[in-house]
Amino acid sequence: MAEFTHFNKEGNAVMVDIHEKKDTYRTAVASGRIYISRRVYEAIADRTAKKGDVLGVARIAGIMGAKKNAELIPLCHIIALTDCEITFELCEEDCCVTAYCKTSCVGKTGVEMEALTGVSVALLTIYDMCKSMDRGMRISDIRLLEKDGGKSGHYTANGG
Repeated sequence: MAEFTHFNKEGNAVMVDIHEKKDTYRTAVASGRIYISRRVYEAIADRTAKKGDVLGVARIAGIMGAKKNAELIPLCHIIALTDCEITFELCEEDCCVTAYCKTSCVGKTGVEMEALTGVSVALLTIYDMCKSMDRGMRISDIRLLEKDGGKSGHYTANGG
């Protein structure tokens, strides 16, 4: 059975003490998707949305979100990211945009939460910039695809 490390013996929430862990290079990749109307898809793809370059703004917002993760998730450690990259893949057939966030650091704890936060903020920014055209957009499938570094080693979503 899994041990919950964010509680002390009295059952109170605590930040995990990581001072004894070794600094290692750590990476994570997360993804998520937003399903949009054909009209929104075309505005994003053609860069004709009224609010401007949707994916450009979402890229910057995702990076900012990853950097501010510890301010949003109460028990996360502040991480000095060494890299954060947000990329997008447009799928015309499914009328969606997939966002990817890759994060890295040299530190005592991983960067999975930063990658997941970066993807979430990027997708929320797409929603915000396009909501005047389509309030029915749907954000889904936010997940960790891969992580590496630290005691637990390498993880991929497909089990590899």
